Amino acid sequence: MSDQIPNIEEDPFEILRKHDLLHLFDELSFRRKWMRVFKGLKQPITSGENKWARLQLLRLLAPFAAVVVPVLMLFIIAFLAQFTPRSDHTVEVTVIDPTPMEDLEDIEQPDIDPIEPPDPVEVEVDVQTDIAVAPSEVAAPSAQDASVQPAELDSVAQVRSPVVLTGMLGSRNPGARGQALGDFGGGHTTEAVLRALRWLVVNQNEDGSWGRTKPAMTSLALLAFLAHGDTPASEEFGSVVERGLRFLIDAQQDNGHFRGRDRNDYTQPIAAYALAEAYGMTRTPQIREAAVKAIERVVQGQNPAGSWDYRLDSSSSRNDISYAGWCVQALKAAEIAGLTRDIPEIKDAMERAVGGIKANFRADGDIGGFGYTSPSSTHGLSGVGVLALQFLGEARSREAQLALAGLDRWPFDWESPRGRSPVYWWYYNTQAFFQEGGDVWDQWNEEFSHTLVGVQQVIDADESGYVDHTGTPRAIGFWDSPAENELTGGNGRVMDTILCTLMLTVYYRYLPTFQRIDQEEIDRELGDEEDLVIEIVQIRPEIRSLSDTDMMARTK
Repeated sequence: MSDQIPNIEEDPFEILRKHDLLHLFDELSFRRKWMRVFKGLKQPITSGENKWARLQLLRLLAPFAAVVVPVLMLFIIAFLAQFTPRSDHTVEVTVIDPTPMEDLEDIEQPDIDPIEPPDPVEVEVDVQTDIAVAPSEVAAPSAQDASVQPAELDSVAQVRSPVVLTGMLGSRNPGARGQALGDFGGGHTTEAVLRALRWLVVNQNEDGSWGRTKPAMTSLALLAFLAHGDTPASEEFGSVVERGLRFLIDAQQDNGHFRGRDRNDYTQPIAAYALAEAYGMTRTPQIREAAVKAIERVVQGQNPAGSWDYRLDSSSSRNDISYAGWCVQALKAAEIAGLTRDIPEIKDAMERAVGGIKANFRADGDIGGFGYTSPSSTHGLSGVGVLALQFLGEARSREAQLALAGLDRWPFDWESPRGRSPVYWWYYNTQAFFQEGGDVWDQWNEEFSHTLVGVQQVIDADESGYVDHTGTPRAIGFWDSPAENELTGGNGRVMDTILCTLMLTVYYRYLPTFQRIDQEEIDRELGDEEDLVIEIVQIRPEIRSLSDTDMMARTK
């Protein structure tokens, strides 16, 4: 194949020089050009010199013709106008003397008596001047905690419907984010998240990417910004998110895969996850196209057991629960974003994935767990299986509940962590506990969040080199895994910081415990709006009734 590829360094005009054709493009004086024209006209009509000469005649005569022809036409018109016969018309006119008008008699003006105004009446009015005006109870979000609404690659798109509803992604806007932080005990995490996002800004590569494995780490970093509610339209981080998205989209190949992916291609499901979320929050067609291509590869890579293996090998019988966890997260994000209309196979893939995840489950008395590539009750990746089943609508299944109880074997101990990749495991455990809610979540939240905020390594504002959109210097912060050999694919601090940031945004990334409304209720509420799907978001398991503000309508 190599001998068919042209040498791009060869002079493209060499062949012209060999045949002495370049002289046709030489700059000629007016005299020489006419001499060459006359000479060319004497050559055979099929020769190049004759064709060139005729072309030059057309070029040289065109301006002359453009002036002479209109002038000749004017002379012809003026000449012909002299011979045009004139027609004389005679019109008889009768003059009538006007009849003189009689003088009008003077009109007498009537006498009108002037109107006297009424006498003024004094009225005493008791006016209270000490009325207090109550301030509005609705406070506008601060500049650093707000996101500007859509521009190009725009921001969170809340879909309006006949029902006033809030969405699974709607909790990421400033007002709802503050409410969620208060409801779920995360008010102390805000500054740590902002410091981490600002650290990511400082460490963004010039091409808009992050880390060593660029498409995968860029996708994870985008997930962190998106989790905080930041899009290309956000005030402080908008340009950073846009550069990251442009890098990721430019790195995608026509077949949906990404240039620069890692050896086992974790890149594909992670990038698909980020693009699906980005589309869900922006509704940008360019992002939608990239997300569809990426998600299609994930769907097609599912193996016969319903799980996934490295490099999306659909022929493999190996069930890699770590890899499958990213695939399930990607499919869930695609479902939330409404991409099932573009890829109907998503629903079938999610149904089949339930069996694939459960295939790695093993019970051990009153607790259980999920193994890496085979059944196990003691593996640190059990949180992956729990979260996957929760996202697949199997949160109350025996496997999910027993494995959730088994997560107590992996406490959040930063000083003496268990296992080789504790940060990676805690990322999943945190989400699994949050989705379960109740006392289980309250206990884990108290255990992990204060510690994680406290161990963040902070660089003060006067040393950080970071200045926000208002021109104010800000502190930045990062995390390094407490384990000596955390598996990060060589991305070290970047990946550790991203995963810790995602843990601290769990309060508002997704609202917990999803439950669908019966189709009859949808039809009754929305009539013929068949393109809308309503989801109830149950805040706590003990809550049995929900108000309108606990629901959302989103495009399917």
